[in-house]
Amino acid sequence: MSRVFAPLSDRDWPAEIADMRGGFAGQLNVYRVMAHHPALLRAWEALRMHVVTQNALGRVRAEIVILRLAHRLGSSYEWNQHVVRGLRLGLSAARITALEGPLSGMPEEDALLAGAVDSLLDTAHLDKEHLTRLEARVGREGVLDLMATVGMYMTLGFLLRTTDAPLDADICAEIDTRAPQLRRG
Repeated sequence: MSRVFAPLSDRDWPAEIADMRGGFAGQLNVYRVMAHHPALLRAWEALRMHVVTQNALGRVRAEIVILRLAHRLGSSYEWNQHVVRGLRLGLSAARITALEGPLSGMPEEDALLAGAVDSLLDTAHLDKEHLTRLEARVGREGVLDLMATVGMYMTLGFLLRTTDAPLDADICAEIDTRAPQLRRG
């Protein structure tokens, strides 16, 4: 792991974001890495709050999007983190595993969402047909939130893969207990 970007300990936590340590920022290694740039972490807070808690896709659909993106980016941290979140939301191991494969092996809605992720990564846009189908399924706000979710988690994927942030111990323990076959990295 890069010593420059190791997750910050409580002792090394920047004073200017001391108020954030007890919330989301202090709970996960990804945000403890981001704390090396206090202004970025502070700015991240509002977008994260919207994408994670107020996403028009809803929690299950958002997890489908994030899992497909984590797979495509090769971000084992995000994959493992969101496998656990997906399992907590009731996604089956088989449904999660399918998100690593071809769209034809997924339930219809998962394929629509995963296909949108693929399109955004491969071509940086959604064609008219895909956009129409997505809007009919998740609404206009859902389409915009899907794109915002992909953008936010791409940034996290870049950060995580570049810094080699370690997976949080509680996530390691939960995935190893609930679905060790889904663990990556």
